[in-house]
Amino acid sequence: MNQVLDTHAVFVYLEKEHGYEKVRDVLSRAAESGKNLFMTSVNWGEIYYITKREKGEETAESVLKIIENFPIEVVDVDKALAKQAGFYKADKKMSYADCFAAALAKIKKAELITGDQEFKEVEKEIKVLWL
Repeated sequence: MNQVLDTHAVFVYLEKEHGYEKVRDVLSRAAESGKNLFMTSVNWGEIYYITKREKGEETAESVLKIIENFPIEVVDVDKALAKQAGFYKADKKMSYADCFAAALAKIKKAELITGDQEFKEVEKEIKVLWL
């Protein structure tokens, strides 16, 4: 099954927070199988801006370099993805970036990996692996 990482899952892994082991195992399985995980370019940018705001530009650039080594395919936003994210944003109490992660999971028929409780809003529409 395809899997999508949201921003929360990446930070859980990088900061070794609760659920770290699950993300580590998902990353390991993806690397061993040669089958990439997915993340939207919006969520990739969210990782950058949060890190830059909290720890500075140098650290943010370092984090992006670390992520480049992960078995993750960063998916650019096209009209279909933007429309699905907009569909969620119109009716759900979720951040716009989270709507993109949910939209990618929906389009890819993938499991979304997160610990972010905002995704309870779409739990009936997409499969969620909770951290």
